[in-house]
Amino acid sequence: MADQQFRPEIEVLSAADTPRRRHWSDADKIRIVKESFVRHRQVAATARQHGVSPSLLTVWRRHYRDGEIGHETSPAFILLTLPPGTPAPTPVAQSGTDDVQLEIVLRNGRRLLVPSTTDPEMLAQLLPVLEVR
Repeated sequence: MADQQFRPEIEVLSAADTPRRRHWSDADKIRIVKESFVRHRQVAATARQHGVSPSLLTVWRRHYRDGEIGHETSPAFILLTLPPGTPAPTPVAQSGTDDVQLEIVLRNGRRLLVPSTTDPEMLAQLLPVLEVR
């Protein structure tokens, strides 16, 4: 009679066999996030193209909007010139402590905080300039 022993087959997996976590630089994150904002592209499509989890890309987008990644260290100024004949904005009297700030979120991810007393005509001229860059 044959000697029968139970020998379970065991497969040993090492950490070297599994793919390691990738560490994305802030520049790569910003590039991918900006691409996901182009023409209202779906997050899932952009994530799939770059091999990133859609939930991770969503977190990156939130961090970008909140200024946690891609935060410029120095202020950026944009030259704004008004066409000739445009009346200069008139200052509005401050209402004191009851002043409310409005938050305007632009399509390019920028956020603009302005007092509620800001002249709407001036905002109408300023917002298209800010959305271009």
